[in-house]
Amino acid sequence: MAQQKKSSTLGYIVVITLVLTALYVFFNPSPQSPEKVTLDTFLSDINSEIVETIQVSSNKIDYTTTGGANFYTIKESGQTLSEVLATVDPAKTDGIAMEVIDTTSNNIWMELAVSLIPFILIIGFLLFMMKSAASSNNQALSFGKSQARIADPEKKKTTFKDVAGAREAKEELIEIVDFLKNPSKYTSMGAKIPKGVILIGQPGTGKTLMARAVAGEANVPFFNISGSEFVEMFVGVGASRVRDLFKKAKRNAPCIVFIDEIDAVGRHRGAGMGGGHDEREQTLNQILTEMDGFEQDTNVIVMAATNRPDVLDPALLRPGRFDRRVVIDTPDIEDRTEILKIHTRNKPLAKNTELERIARQTPGFSGADLENLANEAAILAAKNNKKSVTQHDLEISIEKVVMGPERKSRVLSAKEKEITAYHETGHAIVGHLLPECDPIHKISIISRGMALGVTWFLPEEDKHLYSKTKFENELASLLGGYATEKMMFGEVSTGPSNDLERATKIAHKMVTKYGMSDLGPTIFGDNNDEIFLGKDFKHMRTYSEEIASKIDAMVRSIVEKALKQATEILKKHEKQLHEIAKTLIKEETLDRKEFIKLFDTTSTLNLKLP
Repeated sequence: MAQQKKSSTLGYIVVITLVLTALYVFFNPSPQSPEKVTLDTFLSDINSEIVETIQVSSNKIDYTTTGGANFYTIKESGQTLSEVLATVDPAKTDGIAMEVIDTTSNNIWMELAVSLIPFILIIGFLLFMMKSAASSNNQALSFGKSQARIADPEKKKTTFKDVAGAREAKEELIEIVDFLKNPSKYTSMGAKIPKGVILIGQPGTGKTLMARAVAGEANVPFFNISGSEFVEMFVGVGASRVRDLFKKAKRNAPCIVFIDEIDAVGRHRGAGMGGGHDEREQTLNQILTEMDGFEQDTNVIVMAATNRPDVLDPALLRPGRFDRRVVIDTPDIEDRTEILKIHTRNKPLAKNTELERIARQTPGFSGADLENLANEAAILAAKNNKKSVTQHDLEISIEKVVMGPERKSRVLSAKEKEITAYHETGHAIVGHLLPECDPIHKISIISRGMALGVTWFLPEEDKHLYSKTKFENELASLLGGYATEKMMFGEVSTGPSNDLERATKIAHKMVTKYGMSDLGPTIFGDNNDEIFLGKDFKHMRTYSEEIASKIDAMVRSIVEKALKQATEILKKHEKQLHEIAKTLIKEETLDRKEFIKLFDTTSTLNLKLP
C-alpha cells in the first residue's frame, strides 16, 4: 500500500512538472534572438565605431551596438579574434569591451541536459501510466477477495458487561465463549460445539453488539461483514468472496465470523420468479459448502444475524450449519432500566433522575431506541445550557423519539384547533373509561410529525398476551376521535384517517389470525406478513370467495360495534367532553393528573378511576 502511494505521488509530480513547463514556455517566450550578420558587416560596424561590446564563444561572435541592438556573426574555426580584426585600425577598437568565453565543457553538459530532460519526463510519465494500469489490474484481481473487516485489537473490546438485558441469550452464548477459550474441554468428551449460531431479533435489539461481546469475551479475532457485500452484478464474485473469507478465518482460528443481515444472501432458493437471482443463490451455495467443509479441529464459529428468519433457506438452518438459534427479544422493564444505565453512564445525570420511571414509560423500545433516547436527552440539556441531564429532558426525549419533534411552526386556525381538541378528548375519555385500555399519559394538540395532535396511552406493565376484550376496548378508544367529530360537528374531517386504518387492521387480524370472531377458531391465509413477490405470485388463497365475503362483513361488524360503544360513552359524558376540550384549547397539553382532575370535577357519575 505504501509503495502504491509513493508511485502515485511520483506520477503526480511528473505530470505537474510537464504541465508547469508547458505553461512557462507558453506564457514566458524566450527573448528575441540576436540577428545574424556577415563578418564584413561586423568589421564595417567596428570601423564605423558603433560597436560597444564583443563576446567570443567558440566560432560565434556576439556584439552589441551603441543603439542597443544585438548581432552575431560566425568566424572560421581556429581563427582568433585578433586575426579577425587584423584589417581594422587598432585605434577604433580601443573603447570596445571584449570578452572571450571558454564554452567547451559548458556546452557539452548543457546540450546533454537539454536533450535528456524531455526524455526523462516522458519516461516518468510512461512509468506512471504503467503503474496505474498495474494498480487497476490488481484491483480487478482482488475483485473476488473478501471485504470482511477485522476488529482492531488495539481498540476497547466489547464484553457482556456492555450488553444489558438478554440474559437467556447470554447464557446460550457463554458456551460458545467457553469453547473458544477451552476447546479441549469439550472435544475430550466427544462434544461438538455448533459451527453456526444465528441471532434472531427485531432491528435495534443488539444482535451485532452481542456478537462483538462474544468475540471480546473470548479474546479472539472478529471478522465482520454484511450479507449484501457478497453480492455483485457479476455471477461468481460472491462465491469467490465467501471462499476467501473462510480461508482468512481458518488462518486466524480460533475466531468468529459475523455475517450481518444474512437474509440478503440466505433467502429461500427457487422461491423467486424465473429461477431467482443466480449470483445470490451461488453465494448461498458456497456458504453452505464452506460450513460443511470445516475441519473438525478448526475453531471457527460463524455467527449471523437477521430479523427475517421466516425467509431463510431451510438448508441454512439444518444441523451442522446454523443449528443454534438465539432469540434476542425487545427488553422488558428491568432490562430497559439496565440498558438506560449503560447508555447514561458517561452523561451527567441530575440527582433526582429516575431511570426506572423512564423504563416504565418506554414499553416496546429496543436497545437502539433507548440509546437514541439518552442521546436526545443529552442534546436537549446541552442546548438549554444545563449542567446535567434532568428527568424532564428524558421524558421530552421519549415523546420526540416516539412521535417526532414538536412542530410549533404549524399554526392551526381556530376551527382546526377546536376540531383537534375535541378529537383528542374523545380518544382520552373513551380510553379512560374502558377497563382494558392503558392509562392516559398525556393529551396534546401541538403538532408532532404528521399528526395535528396526540393522545398518548402508556401500559403500566409489559404485556405479552392480549384478550378479545382488550382489542375491543382499544378499537373503541381508537374510534373515539371519529365518533366525537361526527357527534359535535355533524361530519368527519381527514383527522381520523390513521385511526380508521389502525382499527381496520386490528379487526382484520382478530378475524383472520386470532380466531376472535363468529367464524370460529380458524386461521384464514398464511400467518405471516411477508412481502415477497415470488411467493405471492404463486400464492393460493386457502379460503373461498364466500368466506372472504364473511370476513369482510365480520371486520365491518367489529369496527361498527366499537364505534357504537364509543359514541354511547361520549354521549353519556358530553359535559366532560366540552369542559376538557375547552381546557385543552387553552392549555394545548394536559398530563394524566390534570386530565383526571378535570374529569372528576365535571363528572356527574360516581366512576371508579383506574
